[in-house]
Amino acid sequence: MPIFTLLLGASIAINFLFGRCISAAVKIPDKISAKLWLVIALLFNLGLLGYFKYANFFVENINELLGQHWSFGQVMLPIGISFYTFTQIAFLADAYEGKVSETNPVHFGLFVTYFPHLVAGPVMHHSQMMPQFADAAIYHVRGDQLAGGLVIFALGLFKKVVLADGIAPYADAVFIPVDGGLLPSTMESWLGAVAYTLQLYFDFSGYSDMAIGLSWMFNIKLPFNFDSPYKARNIADFWRRWHISLSTFLRDYLYVPLGGNRRGTARRYLNLAVTMVLGGLWHGASWSFVVWGALHGTYLLLHQAYRALLGEARCARFDRSLLNRNLAWMLTLLLVILAWVFFRATTFSGAMRMVESMLTIRTADGAVPALLWNAGLHASTGFVWCAALLATTLFAPNSNRIGVWVLARLAPASPLRAIGGGAALCAISLMLMINTARDAVSAFIYFNF
Repeated sequence: MPIFTLLLGASIAINFLFGRCISAAVKIPDKISAKLWLVIALLFNLGLLGYFKYANFFVENINELLGQHWSFGQVMLPIGISFYTFTQIAFLADAYEGKVSETNPVHFGLFVTYFPHLVAGPVMHHSQMMPQFADAAIYHVRGDQLAGGLVIFALGLFKKVVLADGIAPYADAVFIPVDGGLLPSTMESWLGAVAYTLQLYFDFSGYSDMAIGLSWMFNIKLPFNFDSPYKARNIADFWRRWHISLSTFLRDYLYVPLGGNRRGTARRYLNLAVTMVLGGLWHGASWSFVVWGALHGTYLLLHQAYRALLGEARCARFDRSLLNRNLAWMLTLLLVILAWVFFRATTFSGAMRMVESMLTIRTADGAVPALLWNAGLHASTGFVWCAALLATTLFAPNSNRIGVWVLARLAPASPLRAIGGGAALCAISLMLMINTARDAVSAFIYFNF
């Protein structure tokens, strides 16, 4: 909606002024005034995010608790508000620490509104982007960057249009009726959960690749946001690989300010739990997201307690065992899949029905799985899809490394630039036609957050 463009502009203008006030106070130095301005700025940003993202959720829960019928009206969520709000919060916190200072409103506006990252990340830092924007060399067309960017954009589009959208019907066929009150068989629930696990990965990883590819075309480098997270052998490693920019933001601007690991074991565990619960709530105004964050917080607490109990020497010895590494990978992936159920389900009761079916043995009522049959799908095809995509996440080359390899091969002036760029353009055109021909609109999942 056009009004949301005005909202974005107002957010940028007000945060730029906050940043100027904070930087001016830091230079004096006047830490009290700087902190006061930072608190006011945080209240503004979190209040804006809270109204648009959580107003309906808050009122619905109050009404449920008190038996009232209060309403703000239907508050719509502006696309990208979570990402551009977090980007500006990081800028303000860094300005308070004296790490950054911006006096040019045009440069600040460019930093916030840089379109490849605006609607679904990654969460960027001022220090990562402004030196690049200040480099005059980026304003000249470079053949290697243009062709390499097209290749990586095509790879990301393939992940989204072919892989993520290809597996999506098997997730939807289970989750939608379960949210409506039906109870799936154990086989259906696991197929739906695994299908969504893979859909989400290729959807968001594909978006991140497309953002990186677009940026390369403009000679800009965005930070990588994924590093094969389903290869992780423990939950801490998973969070170092999944949505890296958000994990870094939560660590640097929430976990560390809460005290991090500097105030004893009990406080460290509490800080970790609070960080993960708030990280879950950031994704959406729903108790399901709160539970998802709490589950990951619990996983991380158990992981840290386990390593503390065994000791680093014994953990290192266990990590060298091939059997232990494979068992650790399987356990990590199973826990991640279980948590994704709460991320995908639109109702908490639907998520609990999925979990109940996954953790018990429940056979289909008829000769064929009813939920898949009603959607015109076959379980065997779904399992083949899941096996193929899981193998891709585990054994295919990492797209970050593919991108680096492509740029290295295109750096020398050679016919490969034209060949690679042309092939990528053809692939992009084909996938856009495939997407246009579909009956349903296929938006990126993280546009909802």
